[in-house]
Amino acid sequence: MNELIQRLTAEAGLTPEQAQKAVATIAGFVKEKFPMLGGAVDQIFSAGAKEEE
Repeated sequence: MNELIQRLTAEAGLTPEQAQKAVATIAGFVKEKFPMLGGAVDQIFSAGAKEEE
C-alpha cells in the first residue's frame, strides 16, 4: 500500500495523510458496491499494511 500512497502524493499532489484517506475511501466504496470483493479488498490492503511495518 505504501507504493500507492507514494504515487498519490507524487501524481495527485496529495499529502500522505490525504492519500491514506483516499485509499481508505476507495476501499470502502469498492466493498460497498461490490460486496463479493470485500474479502479480497481487505486482504490486499492488509498485505500492504504488513509490508510497511
